[in-house]
Amino acid sequence: MNKLHERAAPNSAVQSFPKPTFRDATKDDGDAMAQLINFAGEGLPAYLWQDMIEGNETVWDVGRRRAQRDEGGFSYRNTTLACIGDEVVGSLVGYAQPNTPEPFDPADVPAMFVPMIELENLAPGSWYINVLAVFPEFRNRGVGSELIARAERNARQAGKLTVSIIASDGNPGAVRLYQRHGYTQIASRRIVKDDWKNPGENWVLLIKEI
Repeated sequence: MNKLHERAAPNSAVQSFPKPTFRDATKDDGDAMAQLINFAGEGLPAYLWQDMIEGNETVWDVGRRRAQRDEGGFSYRNTTLACIGDEVVGSLVGYAQPNTPEPFDPADVPAMFVPMIELENLAPGSWYINVLAVFPEFRNRGVGSELIARAERNARQAGKLTVSIIASDGNPGAVRLYQRHGYTQIASRRIVKDDWKNPGENWVLLIKEI
């Protein structure tokens, strides 16, 4: 569920924009994190959050609550934010995958998650980019490329030799961006959509040795 809408911009255009700075996310960044993961997932997170609503919550309340958790993949603890000035413009969520995948029974997991878990398990021990997203008004400025570089730096600091990411073939621009940065598609699985609307047909796993 890692998709980024960004295309390469001319060098002169990239240089005309201020460079982003980076910082670790805090619990106070839950709103921005929820919006960015939903952009990255092309609406899939908000679709899933509908079933997690408690009381008078909205889907965004659920997203904020999940971002503020101390544990779990989508947590502020695993998140780096790209900022221009004081404004959050992009988000990177990444963490190390276990060296030995935990066995799972597809019958015990919601069908939508099975293909992604299968792909994640094909990249044991890698640094996994769970979310890489940029707000629409800040795309095409090189922020996505900066976030990819940041992910690879985090992976090296963690002693990892590979970085992995899963994207939808319904977002070919994102796949091309990762490929330009040296990522190679090694496997794919059919997307299970239920009632989620998305043009993609397959999740694809891309890996880069660093």
